[in-house]
Amino acid sequence: MKTNNFTYTSDIAFTPAVKALQKKYHSRKGYARMEQSGGWQTEVNEGLEQFLTTIDSFYLATSNSDGQPYIQHRGGPKGFLKKLNNRMLAFADYRGNKQYISAGNLNENNKSFIFLMDYPNRTRIKIWGSAKVEYDDKALIKSLSDSNYNAHPERAIIFTVEAWDVNCPQHITPRFTEEQVRQVTDPLKKRIKELEAKLGLTKDNQN
Repeated sequence: MKTNNFTYTSDIAFTPAVKALQKKYHSRKGYARMEQSGGWQTEVNEGLEQFLTTIDSFYLATSNSDGQPYIQHRGGPKGFLKKLNNRMLAFADYRGNKQYISAGNLNENNKSFIFLMDYPNRTRIKIWGSAKVEYDDKALIKSLSDSNYNAHPERAIIFTVEAWDVNCPQHITPRFTEEQVRQVTDPLKKRIKELEAKLGLTKDNQN
């Protein structure tokens, strides 16, 4: 499948220099089979859309006109990175420290990258594409915002997907949020209290 004049979708990352190293270190044949069997995804399918509903943070990579890279953490309510259509994602960009590095980079170079990590399930998804900053479409910005989230949306960032891939779980150490820990421990704490109360009544009856 061709996209942006690439022979394969993975060519967005597997440049000639990358393929030369893959050939040198004996991984090129395996990746060539992957390319010929269909390669990476180019559209936001049901699986990716469902995955996005569980994510409350991700990393956005941009670079300026000199090629200097920058990675910015983005956080919000679960599902704040939303699907607009099968090739586009978007999120409300909230007021922060007013450095505007990502927005400034995108004014010079629209190439961008999203890195998604699900630590409990040891899943990471990489999305290549381009992005633009939208300041004037208030209806869009409002639709991407969560009224219950205590932050002020200033703009929207719209990301066009060119290719995405799921990495293997190797070396990902599971980590859990406070909410996820509470979901497991709250029933246990409740049961402990019930047992302690029951034991207290039993001791009272023995006395």
